[in-house]
Amino acid sequence: MLKALTKKKEFVVLLIVIALAIVVTIVNPAFLRPNNIFDFLRSNAMYGIMAFGMLPILITGGIDLSVSSTICLTAVLQGVYLQHAANHSIVLIFLICIGAGAAVGLVNGLLITKLKIPPIVATLGTQTITLASVLFATKGKWMSDLSEKYKAFGDWKLIRVMTDRGETGLYTQVILLIIVGIITWFILKNMLIGRGIYAVGGNKQSAQRVGYNVDKILIFTYVYCGILAGTASIASVSIVNSVDPNGFAGYEMTVIAIVVLGGASLAGGVGTILGTWIGIVLMAVLKNGLILMHVSGYWQQAIMGAIIVVTIAIDAITHNREADRAIKVDVEE
Repeated sequence: MLKALTKKKEFVVLLIVIALAIVVTIVNPAFLRPNNIFDFLRSNAMYGIMAFGMLPILITGGIDLSVSSTICLTAVLQGVYLQHAANHSIVLIFLICIGAGAAVGLVNGLLITKLKIPPIVATLGTQTITLASVLFATKGKWMSDLSEKYKAFGDWKLIRVMTDRGETGLYTQVILLIIVGIITWFILKNMLIGRGIYAVGGNKQSAQRVGYNVDKILIFTYVYCGILAGTASIASVSIVNSVDPNGFAGYEMTVIAIVVLGGASLAGGVGTILGTWIGIVLMAVLKNGLILMHVSGYWQQAIMGAIIVVTIAIDAITHNREADRAIKVDVEE
């Protein structure tokens, strides 16, 4: 059992997380302070929420490049609503963001299933149109000091911890991440559509033959991803109490890297909730570690870009080797 565990990609990534945490702690012991741990979990919660939305799509063998424009759209919608509503409702904000995110996801799903446009092309097109529309409407201007009530919602803590640097704890954003993680786990583990997602990722034709409606499954995954991108925007805006329409570029690659680091494959068929959790923590530790080690912001971007390229390259190489091995076995038989 232990031997089988050590062969899992998740186990290797977990060891990397532990090793990275040790290195960062040696360089800067402040890493292990409770306020730092809670803060970097909070600041990376939006990436984690989007990663749980991306996971089912990658399992089916698809990809969604429009998540950055979806979070931008829903963040701007929040900003507009908060600026014009004197007595705003948190529930209504959730409904607005979930509805808008689901709409973008539905468009993606229909383009892919009904018009048979490849996912990378369909979602890239949706991303470009959505982002251009948002920037045209806002002229790229910041929306700041939106609402003290909304800021208080973002600063709320389920668990409070007193430190020498003040109070910290389990913030709203991390709670949202945990809830989303549980929902995604339940869908993939206990629902028929979850089994269908893995079946489609394994082989679409086989999944169709055993009775799965492939189109409905694919549409569901893109709608779900859009919903979680909208939820992620709530996690983002409720921290800073402002919206920068230009600030979400490139989020899609970070999210994809998190899921692939966690053991999913761009080729589809594999991916777990546990692996995604580990990928989220790894990316959070890495980002926080670079800050604590006083690495220049420009170099931080370069390092993150290199990690994304290496992660996707390793996944592609692994998939090609497995495909070559399968072909070799077929030939020998």
